[in-house]
Amino acid sequence: MQRFKIFKKPTVLIILLFGLILSFVLPVFTFGSGATISKHKISAPVVDQKALILYRLQLAELKGALTAYFEKAIVSGDIVGAGVSIVKGDSILISDGFGKRSFNLNDQVDGKTVFRLGSLSKGFAGVLAAKLVNEGKMSWSDKVSDYIPEFQLGDRNNTDNITLATILSQTSGAPYHSYTNLIEAGLPLSDIAKRFKGLTPNSKPGVTYSYQNAMFALSGEMMYKATDQDIKSLLSQEFFKPLKMNTISMDDKTLGLEENVAIPHSRRHNSWKTLKLTDNYYNAVAAGGVNASALDMAKWMELLLGHHPEIMDKPALNQAFNPFIEIKGNSKYYQKWPGHVSSYYGFGWRIHKFLDMDSNEQKTIIHHGGSVNDFRNEIALFPDSDMGICVLLNSNSKLARTVIPDLYKIVNDIFNNVDSTNTEDTIVEVAPSP
Repeated sequence: MQRFKIFKKPTVLIILLFGLILSFVLPVFTFGSGATISKHKISAPVVDQKALILYRLQLAELKGALTAYFEKAIVSGDIVGAGVSIVKGDSILISDGFGKRSFNLNDQVDGKTVFRLGSLSKGFAGVLAAKLVNEGKMSWSDKVSDYIPEFQLGDRNNTDNITLATILSQTSGAPYHSYTNLIEAGLPLSDIAKRFKGLTPNSKPGVTYSYQNAMFALSGEMMYKATDQDIKSLLSQEFFKPLKMNTISMDDKTLGLEENVAIPHSRRHNSWKTLKLTDNYYNAVAAGGVNASALDMAKWMELLLGHHPEIMDKPALNQAFNPFIEIKGNSKYYQKWPGHVSSYYGFGWRIHKFLDMDSNEQKTIIHHGGSVNDFRNEIALFPDSDMGICVLLNSNSKLARTVIPDLYKIVNDIFNNVDSTNTEDTIVEVAPSP
């Protein structure tokens, strides 16, 4: 399929001059209302015009490919709406929306539409813990019981080995999803912490991967005791305010006042039914209580990739991404991604090893999924490519199982497979955005 209109000399000089003007007046390339495509930094007056024009052309092609991808999912009934952000290097390639905020209305999702994140919240807690450890305010070996004396799981020796590291790595030894029902019922964490003494551990701490919400959320209580600030204040102070994540929230009241918010949906009788926004998990912010937009998540991924060392440097970040325990088996959806080799859990993050199909080299994906209130979300970092992808869905869609490798392939096909021949004599014209 022919995508570009080709011009030969002598129109090249005119278009290059026009491109030079654009380089000063359009350092941010946009599509539609509030949809930031790139904040690519261009230093004047020295500009590589061919590279600049190619880059903008690639952005236009990316927008078109993503539009086609998500419109197909909407038409087929797989999703209602999606907030999407992709970053590469220190540039936001796209932060935009597709589809509707509510199936029954015409309000469209855009880059600032707020979604509930569910377990993507765990990534914030893990990175915050790494920052506090790096600053000497906590240690990975800190015992949960030293901060929450009423906490007990198994005998005293077992309890003494349950640490900040083991609860954030999902290796506390508690049975799968212990007391998630109490989180969803709205009980305070201080009350839930007392209940663990009634459980029998399924393994010693640090040995077995067993996914948790209530146990994981106790990390927030530990941070509060260590700093005299609750986790909401810590996240805002350390990350959200410095990164200007202006639409983020961690409670149902703030979300209820938000006009540009996605409504959750469930699939009923070959159609969509809108649901109410619930207030569960705001009692366990570390486990699932953060709300954010695609634009917020783009800014967050820039930090996670190491492009905000003034806030947190890479060595500190990498502590959260250190593989702590292997996730065995091959039944999980991410274990079916192309080239998958192995999966691990770090501190609020899954770490996957995969073989890149183009280079046949083993690479890393830092990833997490999240679902709450019939929202379904995915975030993935590709440190070898300096790239991040986040997709927020207002329906619990099967598309979430494959959207990360799908978008990774789209981005790689556009940005890595570039035919640089004959650039001396040709130039391209980008068609206006629809």
